[in-house]
Amino acid sequence: MPRPVTRRTFLGQAAGTGLALGLTRTAARAAAAPSPSAPAVPVTKPVADWPRWDPRDEAALLDVLHSGKWGRTAGGASRVKEFEAAWAARMQARHCIATSSGTTALLTALGALNLGPGDEVILPPYTFVATFNAITASFALPVFADTDAASFQIDPARMAAAITPATKLLLPVHIAGTPADLDALTALAQSRGLTLLEDACQAPLAEWHGRPVGTAGIGGCFSFQASKNLTSGEGGAIVTNDETFAQLCYDFHTPGGTKKSASSGRGANYRLTEFQAALLLAQLTRFEAQAKTRDANAAYLSQLLRQIPGITPATLPAGATRSAWHLYMFRYDAEKFAGLTRAKFLAALAQAGVAASAGYTSLNTSAHVTALATNSHYQRLYGKEAMARWVDRNRCPVNDRLVAEAVWFGQTKLLGSRTNMEKIAAAIAGIQKNAGELARS
Repeated sequence: MPRPVTRRTFLGQAAGTGLALGLTRTAARAAAAPSPSAPAVPVTKPVADWPRWDPRDEAALLDVLHSGKWGRTAGGASRVKEFEAAWAARMQARHCIATSSGTTALLTALGALNLGPGDEVILPPYTFVATFNAITASFALPVFADTDAASFQIDPARMAAAITPATKLLLPVHIAGTPADLDALTALAQSRGLTLLEDACQAPLAEWHGRPVGTAGIGGCFSFQASKNLTSGEGGAIVTNDETFAQLCYDFHTPGGTKKSASSGRGANYRLTEFQAALLLAQLTRFEAQAKTRDANAAYLSQLLRQIPGITPATLPAGATRSAWHLYMFRYDAEKFAGLTRAKFLAALAQAGVAASAGYTSLNTSAHVTALATNSHYQRLYGKEAMARWVDRNRCPVNDRLVAEAVWFGQTKLLGSRTNMEKIAAAIAGIQKNAGELARS
């Protein structure tokens, strides 16, 4: 087993490489010439393009093409059914309903629960807009509860404070693939008699106390969109241990359903295709191996980054025994980098060959979200004054600060080598060493 890198050793290496980053011409001129034994410039090589595929994926697609059965309604053997069984087994759930996307998984689940006008749904502000859109598609009212800055996940205490008599659903998001605090959230749902649905679109294989996410409440929704760890370009799934909910979801996601559940008069066509299912089955053959690589690299990268003042990796809540690592997130403190702005920090990282992102903006204060306050349908349903108060109700100050500090690496970064992780950390340490010069440039 490789020996752990101590702070002394790591920072000593970073000091030797930091001035060789070539971040600015001025800094380069000011730098002392590196010794012949100095480590190489910490520039990461891009990992293979995503998604990854091999002859198994090609054969799976051709098999469906030649079969002439491209949708699950064609009858006979079905790749969709085969994938549903495989995904349910992998996520330790009794039922799985495959859908055309993660968004339609959410739409199906909310439709099956018959969410609608007058119902409030509590969600985090640190999430992709699809979580919000799935709620407004039913004309239910989204209510934001603030973030826990350490984990980037929804704060259960703030979710509890947001509950009103109109609340019908708690919708936490396992953002970046890390589980939200499911112990606190399930206890909250049970104590208030509310339904808990997990938006696990970024969290396939994530675990809470050793059990895959998705079944702590009524069910969980997953996405297989092009950037996701398990992908078919687009695609999604709902998992659940509740047979009635499973049938409601199935009936909602296919026109007319199967009449096995009591109809609410609502439905859609959100079915996964046989092509997508075939791709997912092929992708599953390498999925766990990729996940283990991400696990190891995330742990090692966190060990290195914690040694750099001003860099704080996102923590896993106490019960989270595994993250899916769809994103690797940390907080950046500009004060520890001589006032270097996050934008300049990201630019310096990019120049060092380390692509990174600033992540989400404040969803709850975005133009898309606040436009709901003046939406004529919502004003008619909830009242103009209530919708004006709704904007103030959704303030999330902790999240506002978080979005100003966050930095992301995509999941493909964690598919690199251990050396790649060292080079990422050394690049950041090198930027810190030259931060004053960079801040003035």
